[in-house]
Amino acid sequence: MSRFIQFFVAILVVAICAAATRPTTAIDGKTLFRQYCAACHGVDGKGAGPAATALKQTPTDLTAISRQHNGRFPDDKMLRVLNGDEPIASHGNREMPVWGPLFYGMSNNLNLGQLRIHALLDYLESLQAK
Repeated sequence: MSRFIQFFVAILVVAICAAATRPTTAIDGKTLFRQYCAACHGVDGKGAGPAATALKQTPTDLTAISRQHNGRFPDDKMLRVLNGDEPIASHGNREMPVWGPLFYGMSNNLNLGQLRIHALLDYLESLQAK
């Protein structure tokens, strides 16, 4: 009986760990931001997330993107950044992960990856300082 309980507990632990590390199924921009970006950029997007102090450079204040582009949110540029098509010099050797390939790889349905990228892009635009 004791071996059965040990086996059951081991299976339970493996299942819990697998569930905790499984990629998100979310397609909501705010949820994606909190799960993938907030650790570095902060929940408010200003660059003071809990992991920010461990980085070589302070993460970008994502609420100032429009201000830095003459009051207009640069959709195309940000889409290229998220997809990894436009490297950012301050990221050096890719300190910021490229989310496009990760989001596309979460499902065999490539449309879901595209929806995630665009939802995140829309959420970033909503964070812009007025």
